[in-house]
Amino acid sequence: MSNKSQIIRHWAAVPFLSAKNFSAGCPAGDNPSMVFRKPGILPIVLLSWLASLQLWGFKDFVMPRAQNANAYPSKDSHPEEKITAAIDVYDTSPKDDVFGTRYVQEGILPVFLVITNEGDKPISVTKMQAQLVTAGRAKLDNLSADDVIRRVAHVNASSTNPGHAGSIPIPGLGKNKKAQQQMEEINRAKFSAFAVEPHSTQSGFLFFDIQDVRNPVQGAHVYLTGVRDAGGAELMYFDIPVVLSGTAASGAN
Repeated sequence: MSNKSQIIRHWAAVPFLSAKNFSAGCPAGDNPSMVFRKPGILPIVLLSWLASLQLWGFKDFVMPRAQNANAYPSKDSHPEEKITAAIDVYDTSPKDDVFGTRYVQEGILPVFLVITNEGDKPISVTKMQAQLVTAGRAKLDNLSADDVIRRVAHVNASSTNPGHAGSIPIPGLGKNKKAQQQMEEINRAKFSAFAVEPHSTQSGFLFFDIQDVRNPVQGAHVYLTGVRDAGGAELMYFDIPVVLSGTAASGAN
């Protein structure tokens, strides 16, 4: 059950505020009806409740459970190194329901990246770069957490009370509770692995700016560069085609 549903059930069980119900808690000699004759008290209570409902209504992000990268239709494998990289586009419901933010409506495309290492040595992804190349040859680099939060939170650049998505202060987040929740979601969702150990899988989201980009998904490819082996040598780039299929593995449970 969601936090929002729990709040509604809680308040539904509370007797409605009235002079009769309130009188039991009033000291002798007080006139309980006078409390509710004072202008503005009940609207303030209701507004406070609605504000808390909106705050708790923001969905807690839970990372989708990744399968082995070989299980996804959109993938590219390096048999010699025994490394497979796969993607899954989260642009429609129900997959994108894992987020509290509607990223596509904000012009941002979330792409679930899964890397499986079936070899006997670790690989490094600290210098990995991702790029989405559309069928129309538009080249879109993976956005930083700072770039994403600036877009979705619509922060005021003139604010003097900045927050942080990464290491860079972001003006406007300090007093914006929803923006703070969005920032937390982005930091939890983004692909942040430093390495992929032998016989293991790492996953997380890439975010691409698709605002004003025509047909950003169909026929597109995601390219990964900068993946290195245990000796520091860069592997051949990964070329992952976006495969659109109703039977595609989503990686979510």
